[in-house]
Amino acid sequence: MQLLEIECLGKKLRLEGSMAGWQELFWDDQCVSQINANADGDVFSHKFSLQNEQGELPIELNGSLQWQPFALQFQLLINNELIHDNTLLEKDIEQRQITLGEKQPIKFSLVGMAGLGLKLLKSAKVIKVLFAAGSLAAYSWLFSIEFAIALILCLVFHEYGHIKAMKYFGLKTKGIYLIPFVGGLALSDDKINTRWQDIVISIMGPFFGLILSIACLIGYWLTDIEILAGLAVFNALLNLFNMLPILPLDGGHVLKSIAFSINSKVGLIACALGAVLGIYISYYFGLALLGFLLAIGSIEIFFEYKRRHLSQLLPLNRYAQIVSAVWYVVTVGGLSAIIWLVGQTANDALSLPLKILGS
Repeated sequence: MQLLEIECLGKKLRLEGSMAGWQELFWDDQCVSQINANADGDVFSHKFSLQNEQGELPIELNGSLQWQPFALQFQLLINNELIHDNTLLEKDIEQRQITLGEKQPIKFSLVGMAGLGLKLLKSAKVIKVLFAAGSLAAYSWLFSIEFAIALILCLVFHEYGHIKAMKYFGLKTKGIYLIPFVGGLALSDDKINTRWQDIVISIMGPFFGLILSIACLIGYWLTDIEILAGLAVFNALLNLFNMLPILPLDGGHVLKSIAFSINSKVGLIACALGAVLGIYISYYFGLALLGFLLAIGSIEIFFEYKRRHLSQLLPLNRYAQIVSAVWYVVTVGGLSAIIWLVGQTANDALSLPLKILGS
């Protein structure tokens, strides 16, 4: 991943590195120094020379790197004169602009493929309206117009959670797209820089869904209006499905970010087990769409592992791993509790989500 980019003699000096200890230093996209993956210790030193009118000009980039929590302290010396002396923390990595040296392999993902397709369409507003109308028509055909409207409101609130998280990190957003029979997409023009950003953006959708279900459940307790209970329980089921640890669902992104922050092999095994779980669920419930998503998620797992040493994402530290896992468990537990509470009623329709989980 890109650790550092600073100005050096009118050109960019870029430091790339991985948790395994591998580092490469580039000056204007030319590799000028390298440290192999077997290097010991957190202290590093890169030395190279550039030719100028006076002869060779010695340049040194010295420093220390700590991954968890992330801290990069560095000094740049040109001809033994101190030019830069600074320390970068995780917040600095979150706000950086990535410069790619070599052309990177294309990473396939559901969001990426959908985003590419949407970029080919010139009028985003028209497309949003058409997709929303298509979703309303599709869900009205499957259920009823009232339920379709309620479902779309739940989807929009879920996707707004993703949008809110993107804006929190200063990412430019393209808005919400409702895809018939698929759900919704919240798209951004910017790329994330850390696994923590991936965690927050992914989990905020279901977390907003949990908040909406709690609000509807409280409204039901106060008013005895059953449609509110229906919104609470079916919205909880929708968001609980999204929290399955299967790529490219939100829960799969949470699992991937936590597991790959621990170790690339752990990440591969965890995501593969999630895929096996997804295959079982899609077969048991006859969910052809989930099978399609699993195919896309499997491609994402493959490229994530293949490019593990080239990842531009700062891994989670131990504290962030624990917080992410607790946040995930609390969200899943809250959604499950709402389904269980509403399922205790005598109404067969309201107890349907609990019966689905019970099966």
